[in-house]
Amino acid sequence: MIVSGSSLQEQNEEISSKLTESLGGEKLDAIFCVAGGWAGGNAKSKDFFKSADDMWKQSVWSSVIASNLASKHLKEGGVLTLPGAAPATDGTPGMIGYGMAKAAVHQLTKSLAGKNSGLPTNAVAFATLPITLDTPSNRKWMANADQTAWTPLDFVSEIFYKWCQGQERPVNGSLVKMVTKDGKTELVLL
Repeated sequence: MIVSGSSLQEQNEEISSKLTESLGGEKLDAIFCVAGGWAGGNAKSKDFFKSADDMWKQSVWSSVIASNLASKHLKEGGVLTLPGAAPATDGTPGMIGYGMAKAAVHQLTKSLAGKNSGLPTNAVAFATLPITLDTPSNRKWMANADQTAWTPLDFVSEIFYKWCQGQERPVNGSLVKMVTKDGKTELVLL
């Protein structure tokens, strides 16, 4: 949880301390960071700086914290997922802050997959890249959109469960695009 007014380091220390206490020396099979949000706007928008700052804090800060927690609390061979986004694989002129932050998460994922990244032995890092998730908020704000092209949260949770079981795991560092069409979702690895 990102707390307004606290620095990245302060938030990490608070979360890490509470998790260390809760786990009592146990290790986790997986850490799934699903934090994030959306903000539109181009470089000329009056809220350009605010949206860039908000997106950075929501997506990048949460991913950096999750990565640090994984370095300390993930089992060997564990799974870390971070919240990327399919649109951020290209330019995002109408939502620059969003695209910039998600692209940084993609880079972090690739870095975590490399040798000496700090993750436990044989741990894997993936970024999930949905196009649109089927969430209550998206249903509210995009009520007239084609919801058969939205990725159901049940699908995402089933994929996470399989990865925890060592099933259908992509290559370490994969950007896992979730493409849903006519209510059917397939994974495309980038």
